Amino acid sequence: MTTDPLDRATALLEAGRLDEALAITAPLAETAEPTHHALAVHSTVLKALGRREHALAFDQRAVMRFPSSAVGWHNLAATLGDMGRSAESVAAMERGMAMGLDGALSWGVMARARTATGDLTGAQQAYEQVMRRAANRVETAIEYADLVWMRDGDLAAAQAVLDRSAHAGGPPAPLLLAKAKLFETAGQADKGADLLAMAAERLPDEPAVLMAAAQAALERDRLDEAERLALGAEKLFPRGPTVMNQLAIVYLAQGKADLALAKARAGLEILPHDQSLLGWAAMAARALGDPLYGQLYDYEAMVGAYDIATPNGWPTLEAYLADLAIALNGLHRFSEHPAAQSLRHGTQTTYRLTGSGDRAIRAFFKAIELPMRQHLAAMGQGADPLRSRNTGGYRVEGAWSVRLRPGGFHKDHFHAEGWLSSAFYVETPETALDTAERQGWLRLGQPPFKTQPPMAAEHFVRPKPGRLVLFPSYMWHGTVPFETDEKRLTIAFDAVPV
Repeated sequence: MTTDPLDRATALLEAGRLDEALAITAPLAETAEPTHHALAVHSTVLKALGRREHALAFDQRAVMRFPSSAVGWHNLAATLGDMGRSAESVAAMERGMAMGLDGALSWGVMARARTATGDLTGAQQAYEQVMRRAANRVETAIEYADLVWMRDGDLAAAQAVLDRSAHAGGPPAPLLLAKAKLFETAGQADKGADLLAMAAERLPDEPAVLMAAAQAALERDRLDEAERLALGAEKLFPRGPTVMNQLAIVYLAQGKADLALAKARAGLEILPHDQSLLGWAAMAARALGDPLYGQLYDYEAMVGAYDIATPNGWPTLEAYLADLAIALNGLHRFSEHPAAQSLRHGTQTTYRLTGSGDRAIRAFFKAIELPMRQHLAAMGQGADPLRSRNTGGYRVEGAWSVRLRPGGFHKDHFHAEGWLSSAFYVETPETALDTAERQGWLRLGQPPFKTQPPMAAEHFVRPKPGRLVLFPSYMWHGTVPFETDEKRLTIAFDAVPV
């Protein structure tokens, strides 16, 4: 057994024991003359804790102390990329590559950074470098395929990337799942479902494949097949929260809400803050009339709409929103929506907006501070999974922009990485909003798949430029499609308690 404390810290990090790992790395990295290894491991632990700003300081210290270390520049570039400071990430990686960095991991960092800067040609070239070195790296191949799809809407070219990875020895399960998702994204859901059914027959020991095939069968109203596949996944992974979640979905579709709630509760015993399990537990409780539904779906206490004040430096809110729209529209470089996301007939930025240097975008995060504090105070404390985590403080964990075209909408969904989620409206389809169907409105409470009995949305919020809507991340939400010849431009972010 090694006695090196940094090896011990790395083992603790891999085991998810982050506070213990931090206790080891902090004193080693904060000395007057820390080693390169101590700085790197400490930064990694801080990033795992969500403390990216603190991690950045140690990566910057590493390149100051060891300026000829190519690895140090790689680490700095990766952290800058994680923070959305993509142009700086590209510059740092270029420094490292000038010193000899040429591996697949470094080219992957470069590809993601160039994508975020809007240099889609440069991003594609960087992904090609990854594929030449390690085409079997499925995570990067899936990213590359998504880039090809969003850039050109070319389904065949996107799937060819996944095929290259498969031929290079990439594990088949995640590649088949990604290919099926691309079919669905391109409006060919039946082809995706057929592919998943075939994959389930050929890979019967892959729980993720069985669950995806079960979901596809459910969406085709083949409920007995969906249950058989989900139960097959349960045999392979009997204590898996994701399997319990899938069974809850299937049981709700079959009208077996009692079994659905039991599965969701069992999953929550293992992962009490899992947003998907909370969302499906709420729907099962709603079907049963169980009090849990009221605890999780208290619209009055948990959903808030706030009109932001005009940020400093702008004469009116309208002037600010006009500048914000210009900044955001400049980031929408793709032609198609991403795979594995909720939006349809629109585009989404890949840029973490919290890292932006743009004046209007930075002002947005200052402008939401007051409504965020007001909302946390209004929610107060409670024993439920949302309010029990309310510390009065928050950190924005992710932020992005969505631009919908006519006919655009968000499928009903939840946010897996959040605690509180949001919709902030920059431009809204005004004519559509006044229709009887509430086109373009935010709806809450409608699950995305068939349930028995059916469950319609119970709460609607009318968008308005400058309006911020906050709600629990597990709460099902989507956009009523709008058909008018107008656009809708928003910012969304997830927040977690600190």
